[in-house]
Amino acid sequence: MFLAYLRTFARMGLKAIPMRADTGPIGGNLSHEFIILAETGESQVFVSRDLLERDVLAEAPDYDSDLTAQVDFWTSHYAATEEMHDEAAWAALAEDKRVSARGIEVGHIFYFGTKYSAAMGMAVTGPDGNAVIPEMGSYGIGVSRLVGALIEANHDEAGIKWPDAVAPWAAAILNLRPGDGPTDALCEALYARLGDDSAVYDDRAVRAGEKFADADLMGFPWQAIIGPRGAAAGRVELKRRMTGEREEVSLEDAITRIKGG
Repeated sequence: MFLAYLRTFARMGLKAIPMRADTGPIGGNLSHEFIILAETGESQVFVSRDLLERDVLAEAPDYDSDLTAQVDFWTSHYAATEEMHDEAAWAALAEDKRVSARGIEVGHIFYFGTKYSAAMGMAVTGPDGNAVIPEMGSYGIGVSRLVGALIEANHDEAGIKWPDAVAPWAAAILNLRPGDGPTDALCEALYARLGDDSAVYDDRAVRAGEKFADADLMGFPWQAIIGPRGAAAGRVELKRRMTGEREEVSLEDAITRIKGG
């Protein structure tokens, strides 16, 4: 569950750091909060840079094998909330490894072992016919706060930068000259191919700058920009919101790129 949580957040585009936490009223002897770094975070956190540089998706865990080594990496490097912070252990880290920042909690897991099941006299029959006291845990993801956390972790001064995996729409199609026949035709062809569940079509009679600003603000991963010059050549200008990179491509290439993320 520890690794599954790490990988779930990573696939959403979040760098979540597991931090040893106080079990509080839920109880048990071990729990971890999963925290992303953000300037507007509700708490101060202290973390080794080694954890921030680790790519959890580059590791493909075999859930039928021993996962100890992977979990040990994440739990052997320093990571603590303000409540669990150990100043002596922190001072022992090399200065270039220390990262002190604000954090937002997006998940929390608890390991209970047999603390509650044994106390309740709960047992099940194992495959060998013997009674086994089940080990228990509690697992939670802050679904309602994930949207805010995603925005805090992925934005700039212009607006949101939605990661592909969680973007409400993959693209905004920006018609720079509504009413121009070839421009309208190419925009509508792209919109029809992508579908309204993947794209938003902006054919408002407003200035191009306003369309650009609104698309940046709402954070579509792709902006498909089409004006009379490009439409005459059957070309679409694609802007990648996350990086700001722009490229002029054919209609088919635009569809492939947008659908491929």
